Amino acid sequence: MPDRQPTLDEQIAIYQREYRELDPQVEKVVNALSRLDRRMSVAYGRQLATLGLSSPEWEVLKELVMAGNPYQLWPGTIARRLGLTPAAMTHRIDRMLTQDLVTRERDPDNRVRVIVGLTDTGREKWLEVMRMASVFEEELLQDLATEERVQLGDLLTRLLRRVEHAQPDAGGRLTDLD
Repeated sequence: MPDRQPTLDEQIAIYQREYRELDPQVEKVVNALSRLDRRMSVAYGRQLATLGLSSPEWEVLKELVMAGNPYQLWPGTIARRLGLTPAAMTHRIDRMLTQDLVTRERDPDNRVRVIVGLTDTGREKWLEVMRMASVFEEELLQDLATEERVQLGDLLTRLLRRVEHAQPDAGGRLTDLD
């Protein structure tokens, strides 16, 4: 049994051998995106680890930053955006509290609810990750001219819109796949 993963072209040739109706151009795009996503996820995970962050913690930091100043959201809002259960969100926030990445306080407008906020430490961690990611992403696209980057960005955005339209519930974890 071979130890190495087939190249993209080898994989497509194998698929075509087994399934003659395969469109090799479609398969090349989809499999290249899949392989790129997997490798980028590993690279980002390694960068996060050097800063003492996990991918789940990074997701929460991103949501808080996306909320804008004062960088606060209800835990339920974050959970829905990330496709998590309330219990999973509580567990994640508890871990982040011990690292001084977030705060959890009573909502002054509704004492039953709590608000999760970004701390200065959490914001600095977010900025450190963004700096590291920017270097990685620039290296990733270094062989593409500006026009090619624009074109690639536009094409991938079109694909993303199609998938988001066809699978509107697929932003977080899918309960039907658990």
